Amino acid sequence: MNSITPNAQTLSAGPAGSATGGTSSAVGASPTFSPLYQQIKLLITQGLQSGEWKPGELIPSEMELASRFKVSQGTVRKAIDELSAENLVVRRQGKGTFVATHHEARAQFRFLRLAPDEGVPHYPENKIIEVRRLRAPAEVARLLDIKSGDSVVFIRRVQSFSGVPTILDDLWLPGAIFKGLTAERLNEYKGPMYGLFETEFGTHMIRASEQIRAVCADEVAAQLLQVDVGMPLLNVERVSFTYGDKPVELRRGLYLTLQHHYRNELS
Repeated sequence: MNSITPNAQTLSAGPAGSATGGTSSAVGASPTFSPLYQQIKLLITQGLQSGEWKPGELIPSEMELASRFKVSQGTVRKAIDELSAENLVVRRQGKGTFVATHHEARAQFRFLRLAPDEGVPHYPENKIIEVRRLRAPAEVARLLDIKSGDSVVFIRRVQSFSGVPTILDDLWLPGAIFKGLTAERLNEYKGPMYGLFETEFGTHMIRASEQIRAVCADEVAAQLLQVDVGMPLLNVERVSFTYGDKPVELRRGLYLTLQHHYRNELS
């Protein structure tokens, strides 16, 4: 990322770490206002998105970033505070600030909300049922913000805990981004799927939106989860986004909750 100073056309910087809105000559028009630390946050995010600092790498110190962007360390610190709260970067005491990665255990459980009723959360075993390329149905295309009929990669897998099939996942991924993704590659990879997406396809999931409803197992789900037809399941539909709020995954999961529960934290 090139050295860029905050937008001087819409803001005039006040005291260190603050910003004031510019005036508008148009009668009744609202002035554009963006706090200085938000501008710095955007510039750092652009560096993450462009790959200047890759997942797991150390980013420059607050002092270095303050010098680069010609702002105070306090302004940089506030920007990094927000990036850390959004799980885009991770602070490590005495080591510095690192780009978040899905290879860390803490990141894996951000997106896996199914927790055991007893014992500590652990990552499930994966069994890939099928992987194929197809043309995106209209609803899938709408949620992925692509054109109907565009290429998508469809993945069906079963996740098991201690040998018990518990999650049936159907995933749709934009084909243009995930070229070369095959069942063989998924079976070879032993880490979290999002870690594979990050390492080999340059796609880092930073947030997700979910809808949850109760359903009954149909014949396909019952067979794959080894339960009776009509068994109550949680249907979790998730759209995951990368930088720039770009949707890059649609996932529809069926969760068996005989020994697990869906866990969420509100703040």
